[in-house]
Amino acid sequence: MDEGRFALTIVPFGEVEPWALAHLARSLAIVGASSRVEGAVPLPRDARNLQRGQWLGRAFLELLGAFDGDRVLGVVSVDLYTPGLNFILGQAEVGGRSAIISTHRLAGGVDLQTCRERLLKEAVHELGHTLDLGHCDDPGCVMHFSNTLEDTDRKSASFCEACAPRASRAVRGIAKARRR
Repeated sequence: MDEGRFALTIVPFGEVEPWALAHLARSLAIVGASSRVEGAVPLPRDARNLQRGQWLGRAFLELLGAFDGDRVLGVVSVDLYTPGLNFILGQAEVGGRSAIISTHRLAGGVDLQTCRERLLKEAVHELGHTLDLGHCDDPGCVMHFSNTLEDTDRKSASFCEACAPRASRAVRGIAKARRR
């Protein structure tokens, strides 16, 4: 593996569109990821909230710790939530190894290209959190908080001038730690 890259394991939970997994595996090289996709694993039954019709994001993060890789990205097609919010597009362990994203709300009423862009932005955003980046005030930065899909559509899939050096340092640190 090249210096300045990290091993990313992508884990689909339940049924996830194969094109989405292939797109992520290919496209996440923009953040220094060398990706591989695992076989699908079952949705955790205890994560489902029948009253809400949603799944608790944190429950997926806990399961991702069992997978190899410098970082692990879970992908689901079910609707996710966290206490205190109506829904989440994804969630991550800030400064940790694991992140989860949901395709559920990303495809609503848009063409495939827009859906792909949203998927990549959400994945980069959550992986940015694993690189210890917080939310950014720059509305064009991928680390800007998306309260709506319109917010996601407005931002880019890249880190801004302030966040990019921090992300690069984190990725180099992962690669350096692996060589030890």
